[in-house]
Amino acid sequence: MSTLVSAALAGDRCAWDDLVSRYTPLVLSVTHRYRLNPPDAADVAQTVWLRLLQHLGELREPNALPGWIVTTTRNECLRTLGARDRLRAVDPFTDHRLETADRDEPDVDERLLRLERHEALLAGFAELPARQRELLLLLLADPPWSYAEIGSRLGMPVGAIGPTRARALDRLRRTPALVALLQDDRA
Repeated sequence: MSTLVSAALAGDRCAWDDLVSRYTPLVLSVTHRYRLNPPDAADVAQTVWLRLLQHLGELREPNALPGWIVTTTRNECLRTLGARDRLRAVDPFTDHRLETADRDEPDVDERLLRLERHEALLAGFAELPARQRELLLLLLADPPWSYAEIGSRLGMPVGAIGPTRARALDRLRRTPALVALLQDDRA
């Protein structure tokens, strides 16, 4: 990660393109969680990449980049939603949505905590090596893949799948995004 960030800072166009392609799914997953429409999501993504370009040199720890991207994307989503809400006129006498709000929906704090955990997991997941990411994705597939199918797909002996999964999950737990989340949960 550090070499990729350094190369992008040095003006290496390929390194910048690699950063964008690697973390675009992370940005889009955050915009999806905020239920932005496609044009708003594209605007948020564009703004995130612009902010990264402006602030990449200020990043103290290159491994914290996924967390920075999640936080920046979340802030831009909130800014976009806030601007949209300010522009929407609501008449309390004719807008029946105010009366029929779904009371079974989780409260805002619970949704935000769930969203924060999800984003931390995505940020940590983005930091894993590609082979470990692919293995975990195959293990989480629905319908599930058999170990034989996974081994064949990855060119890995079936007996190595469990230990490799254990190492990947341990590495995921030690990513800065999940370490920070776990520290927040304990506080």
